[in-house]
Amino acid sequence: MVNDDLLFGWHPVLEALETGADLQKILLLQGLRNEKSNQVLAQAKELEIPVQFVPQQKLDRITRKNHQGIIAFGSPITFANLEHLTSDLYDKGIMPRFLAFDGITDVRNFGAICRTAECFGIDAVIVPSKGMAPINDEAVKSSSGALLRLPVCRVSHWGQALKFLMDAGIPLIGMTEKASDLLDKSQFGSPMCMVLGNEETGLSPETLRVCDRLVRIPMPGDISSLNVGAAAAIALYIASTSQLDI
Repeated sequence: MVNDDLLFGWHPVLEALETGADLQKILLLQGLRNEKSNQVLAQAKELEIPVQFVPQQKLDRITRKNHQGIIAFGSPITFANLEHLTSDLYDKGIMPRFLAFDGITDVRNFGAICRTAECFGIDAVIVPSKGMAPINDEAVKSSSGALLRLPVCRVSHWGQALKFLMDAGIPLIGMTEKASDLLDKSQFGSPMCMVLGNEETGLSPETLRVCDRLVRIPMPGDISSLNVGAAAAIALYIASTSQLDI
């Protein structure tokens, strides 16, 4: 496992990729196309590590050392493979209960929700490789260490990941204030995957189309929406009661 330090220069980054090190993301100089960059792109794709092409100025702001046009950010956690983890849970007789993040961008929100998820017995969280809050030391701190206990599956193809869950017999339950069905413990069973949307825009159209059920938290007050962290805490508590005799 790599810590939250920077890696820069071709040799350190390529070596990290070849050894399967966990990386948050890789930054490449805009317009850079050569044999090494193609190798980085291929290996990063295989490991589902996001890659961004950025201007020279951004790389120079991150480090003044000779970065050679490439910088990688180490990850404080080890990512799990969604397919392998799902298979392992089923093999152990465990009905998977997942939480998927459809574009949560605030690091503290993400960490706090992961803390709540671990408290309520979620088996793993699923995050897209792009459009998500970085999983860094701040996220781990906000989770009170839950991210060091709770498996995190990073997926590069969100739609394919949702289809895999459906094919694996794991219902997708989307949380959205636009749903007609109210949140109730009968909505949740095992297995299941609860899906939370972006703080501002909610669930993406792609996710809304494929969810098996869409539910909302009943709110009789004048304000019709909650912070995603508060909504997640309520929903995860209700989901946990579906496994208890209460």
